[in-house]
Amino acid sequence: MSIVAVIPARYGSTRFPGKPLAKATGKYLIQHVYECVRACDLIEKVIIATDDERIVRAAREFSADCRMTRADHPSGTDRIAEVAAELRAEIIINVQGDEPDMDSAVLETLISRMQAQPQIKMATLARRFTAPEDPSDPNLVKVVLDHQGYALYFSRSAIPFGRDSSRGLAQADQYLLHLGIYGYRRDFLLAMANMEPSILEKLEKLEQLRALQAGVRIAVDVVDYHGQGIDTPEQYAAWARSKQPTTPLQQEKP
Repeated sequence: MSIVAVIPARYGSTRFPGKPLAKATGKYLIQHVYECVRACDLIEKVIIATDDERIVRAAREFSADCRMTRADHPSGTDRIAEVAAELRAEIIINVQGDEPDMDSAVLETLISRMQAQPQIKMATLARRFTAPEDPSDPNLVKVVLDHQGYALYFSRSAIPFGRDSSRGLAQADQYLLHLGIYGYRRDFLLAMANMEPSILEKLEKLEQLRALQAGVRIAVDVVDYHGQGIDTPEQYAAWARSKQPTTPLQQEKP
């Protein structure tokens, strides 16, 4: 079963223009993501999909396979579908270009479920919220599941809503944070790219809602993962600081 990962990387992010090329750590943000995905033995090939020559030039610096795509794609899913149309892989893994801590064990969890359950057309991952993360933060996407591990809904709002709690929120560990990774059967990915963006997708700015609103079940595994997706310059600055080596205090000479 052939498996290819495609990393969509758009330069013109509304909240963080030029995000893939942020380099406070000495490596491009997109390079951190690429190297994480390359570490997964189940993935045969990793491709960066972009609409900007600056990202292509940066990718050449770290010898990544980078493909130019159209600039008018409404989502990362549509961008990787353009690349997938030229591939023969059975499973396409979409790792968002702002997930620089994605580890191979997490990727293997997603891939293994799709290999074990051929009926799954689309799958993704989530983890539980931990302090000090705020479930009301719209930059942190929430998901709620049914008893079979399929998504009921994704939202930027806090779901579930704790009606009887003082803030209207449930306890933090009752929220699931959606991670920026998807698996698709190639044929479904191409079909999804031919669907019109749904009203829910347009409202929430969440591409997975296109599939959900079309009646496609999205499998979700809950994993023990503590990486942070990067949506804003502030999040990137905090993440970059965490990657800086600590210098031990020098002892004074007697």
